Amino acid sequence: MAIKVLSEQLASQIAAGEVVERPASAIKELVENALDAGATTINVDIRNGGRTLLQVADNGCGIAADEVETAFLRHATSKLDSAETLAAIETLGFRGEALAAIASVTRLTIVTRLIGATSGIRLVLEGGQIVQREVVGAPQGTVISVENLFYNTPARLKFLKSVTSEKRAIDEIITRVALAYPNVRFRLTHNGRETFKSPGSGALRDALLAVYGVEIGQQFLPIKPVTTSQATPTSETPISVTGFVSAPSLHRSNRSHISLFVNGRWIKDQRLTYALIDAYHTFLPSGRFPLAALFIEMPFNEVDVNVHPMKTEVRFQQPRQLFKAVQTAVRETLLDAAPARSTHSPFEQIVGNRWDGVHIEQRRDRSAEEPLDWGSWNPQEAQPSPQLSLDPRMAQNVGGDRLPVMRVIGQVRNSYIITEGPDGMFLIDQHAAHERIMFEQFMAQWGEKAVSSQQLVTGMPVQVRPDQVSLVEENAQLLAKIGFGVEPFGPQTFVVRSVPALLSKVDPSEALRAMIDDLEDEDVLMQTEIEAAMIKKACKTAAIKAGQTLSMAEMEALILQLEDCENPQTCPHGRPTLIHMSMGILARQFGRS
Repeated sequence: MAIKVLSEQLASQIAAGEVVERPASAIKELVENALDAGATTINVDIRNGGRTLLQVADNGCGIAADEVETAFLRHATSKLDSAETLAAIETLGFRGEALAAIASVTRLTIVTRLIGATSGIRLVLEGGQIVQREVVGAPQGTVISVENLFYNTPARLKFLKSVTSEKRAIDEIITRVALAYPNVRFRLTHNGRETFKSPGSGALRDALLAVYGVEIGQQFLPIKPVTTSQATPTSETPISVTGFVSAPSLHRSNRSHISLFVNGRWIKDQRLTYALIDAYHTFLPSGRFPLAALFIEMPFNEVDVNVHPMKTEVRFQQPRQLFKAVQTAVRETLLDAAPARSTHSPFEQIVGNRWDGVHIEQRRDRSAEEPLDWGSWNPQEAQPSPQLSLDPRMAQNVGGDRLPVMRVIGQVRNSYIITEGPDGMFLIDQHAAHERIMFEQFMAQWGEKAVSSQQLVTGMPVQVRPDQVSLVEENAQLLAKIGFGVEPFGPQTFVVRSVPALLSKVDPSEALRAMIDDLEDEDVLMQTEIEAAMIKKACKTAAIKAGQTLSMAEMEALILQLEDCENPQTCPHGRPTLIHMSMGILARQFGRS
């Protein structure tokens, strides 16, 4: 083929692929333009997940009548005029590509009136070509309607995800921008139904409550102010770190709830994300991640935002200094919020002044050589765990071919059960073992389509993030299949009517949010895989925890049920449930062989 220059229209469509990947990309660019125009109210309306219609209306300064056509030319912008300006970008947009890219792959209508003008302009474009222009009456500001995204690029259209997935991506964009600009009132509607609204009061806490709901939002901690000199005394670059982070008691199974902003711009940065997570070291369980809305303010010339057309990747001149500032600010906040340390002994801090049912004061009076008298422990004194059945009939094949019959000896640090078997000693992880038991019971019910459900006396309202609303609605039947009865109950709120019987003693809101965590995992493609993952999460949520004191009767019931499992060696997530030390190993360790 001969070398030739691409047509302007084809070049625009190719360039659009870098800027407009999906409906959420178009929404992001249009909302950023509205913010750069000084808007204080932004209304976003989408239809069919953004495939049919995307509309962004703002009350910003508007566009001059003689500049409207120019705004849709490639590399046309009012935000950049020299290389010096490029080195210190202060606006969200600056490349002059967004409007041209969006217009080239849609049917676009813009109605705009410049502040102080007596009339507005209505411009209609198809595939980037102007087909209509007229003078109209209009309020100050700009309304851009984007119809039939990718109508002229079917290769891109067929790769769009489901309506729910595209809507969730838009919800994430709007909620993040609402956090970054709490002084702007945002309103998002989908198919005519309002799904999110922020108050625009200027208070970040109010925006946080609008995004996460009152129950979750109140568990966020304001970042303790840390100056750059505190984080890195030798630094000359002023850095301010503010925002909110979740208390250690509030965490999720993935990093998707961590939002980072630099000079008002939402960014993705693995180093800063790691700095935040590392600040929670020893505060969170393994595999759990915090929630955060972190805002970094620094000189504009110290950050390069011209890295990628999407403008979410940035580079910093002093990355180590920034890493330290974030880590210090979050860590100091967590340490200030941590409860005062107890002056009691380590045993008392862990088990609350009891060790295996024997008072510590009694232990201190005993000779170090005197063996522990298990007969002095009355198992009837301890209250049985509400999550653990004490009915031995639950284990019909005691011993069987899977695990040998074991005799319970005791509990270590309220986490591990010691048992004696025919050939040595077993150390059993009580949480992992109970997970395995519940998982096999749950899977048996699920396979027979007979999952037991427990009706709640009164419905439990649960408020979720806007991007999770459609997720719950679309998967209502799936939730019902595993025992959850969930109904809409106003914007961003659902009411839980029933839960799986195995979760009857667990907080219904906690159980539902655990299920949503798995529904958000788009790496799981098959519905059966999603259902199995949700069952695993349900069992993990309901299983007895490490650190929970068990009576002798409870431990015996747990071991009986574990012996009856098809695969008692591991928990549903693959971790071992037990360690076996044979008599031969014990003899070698004590030098007897």
